Amino acid sequence: MGLLADIQKLKGSMEQELWIVLLGLDNEVSTITPSQLGVSHKKCALTWLQDDVWDIGGQRAIHPYWKKYLGNTDMLIYIIDSADKKRFEETGQELSELIEDESLTGVPLLVFANKQDLASAAPAAEIAEGLNLPTYRDRQWQIQACSALSGEGVQDGMNWICSQITIWKK
Repeated sequence: MGLLADIQKLKGSMEQELWIVLLGLDNEVSTITPSQLGVSHKKCALTWLQDDVWDIGGQRAIHPYWKKYLGNTDMLIYIIDSADKKRFEETGQELSELIEDESLTGVPLLVFANKQDLASAAPAAEIAEGLNLPTYRDRQWQIQACSALSGEGVQDGMNWICSQITIWKK
């Protein structure tokens, strides 16, 4: 065991601790849970420690407290209800305010366009335009159509996170 520990010190640790913040408006974050987001990828394995997952809520009254959790963020995941077109403007404003926080400068952004299984869901490309994602030129971003209900698209989003983390943490 001592030799293995010494080799790992020479090569650098294979594990990195990451701070991934998962946010969205009320009723959204609860539909995609950290337990659904565990992933193994070619060069990346994300596991969630239950002690390190907090649900701080998505209600408007709680939004000012979100910023307390942003320090040292390595990745921001933002979840939007693709079928709730009435709230696109509100969610876009919240995301814009988050992105302006200096602790998120350059931090990669994954937007899960959830509830794509519903006929009333807006396509991911339309949501990206509505959220002004193309204007975010100071970071890598991705919008991923998904359905938390079926799991479709969730793995693709997590694969993107793995690819970005390897670039971001260099």
